[in-house]
Amino acid sequence: MATINDKITDAIRAQARKLLETGEVAALIGYAAGSLPMTVKPLVVRRPEECDRLVWNTFCVLNLATYLPEVLSSVEIPRDLRDPKPEEPQAKVAILATGCWSRNIVVQIQEKRVARERVVVVGVGSRGMVSRAKVKALFPGQEILTVEEGDHDLVVQGLDFTETINRWSVVRDNCQTCAHPDPVLVDIRIGEPVSERKNPHPYKQVELIEQRSVDERWAWFTAEFATCIRCYACRNVCPLCYCPTCFVDDAKPQWLGKSLDAVDTGLFHILRAHHCAGRCTDCGACESVCPMGINMRMLTKKLNKDVLELFGIEAGMEPEAPLQLTMYPSASPEFIVTDLAPVPVPSRKPFESAGIPSAEGDTSCKP
Repeated sequence: MATINDKITDAIRAQARKLLETGEVAALIGYAAGSLPMTVKPLVVRRPEECDRLVWNTFCVLNLATYLPEVLSSVEIPRDLRDPKPEEPQAKVAILATGCWSRNIVVQIQEKRVARERVVVVGVGSRGMVSRAKVKALFPGQEILTVEEGDHDLVVQGLDFTETINRWSVVRDNCQTCAHPDPVLVDIRIGEPVSERKNPHPYKQVELIEQRSVDERWAWFTAEFATCIRCYACRNVCPLCYCPTCFVDDAKPQWLGKSLDAVDTGLFHILRAHHCAGRCTDCGACESVCPMGINMRMLTKKLNKDVLELFGIEAGMEPEAPLQLTMYPSASPEFIVTDLAPVPVPSRKPFESAGIPSAEGDTSCKP
């Protein structure tokens, strides 16, 4: 019997083939099967005969919005910078999108990164994507050869074992706390819509850390990020990190070093998280690609919580609205020049602006 994902895969292939055959789009961004169990890889389909390579399953964790600007650029009419813009419309690109990915596309549109009229969003409601790390943790020291997915279970098979596990028990943390699994921007829908999830404690993990003492929070931060090898996979996979020169690579001025020193590493993650404030959709791609299993989502999740409490907004939920953190209405109590009184020296250290305290009395790890 065909599973839910089998039906979605067939529908995606049929729709992609139709879009390409009619010339409505020049390319479609989706997924192909990976070379290892529980993996997929991004795939750009440009010809109808390639559509049978497209797949959809519970391991589609990479955010396809990351590749959208580059693919759009690849289908544009070549021209010199001095040439006038062509009068005919530029080619379109289709892209698969769940709730969080569609919200990233909204942010890209708001930031003029992509043009709305050139994007065809093929929306798929998310049932929650599985964490490969969680599955592997259930079988320590054993090699997983295949994983077959049903609607609600996973059949995991190795050399000398076969075990069935509940799918939701290994769904990624960000999917379990996601309130908006259905795309907010849809041109073509695949499958049935997914209703919003009512989560009474969407920021429970952040709140647990906030409740700790200063020393305990600092201990958590230093321990969590101590294994970082500065591979920048989290930066490279993020659809929000598209600066031509990253602050890490900037030399004039040099914002921080590239060493594995705790200060350099900590500042990198905190600064990157702050660059995502008001923009992050908690897609979890950064954690999915981290080879060291660092729980870096806690930084961006903390900032998502702060932005929601201060401004009442969630990133990418209003396609027609401007980015809220680029606007400073004078009537707002948070307006930057409202308080003209002398500002007292803050008692908290810079790290605490991300919910992470600095080490009191320990000068060896201060920036």
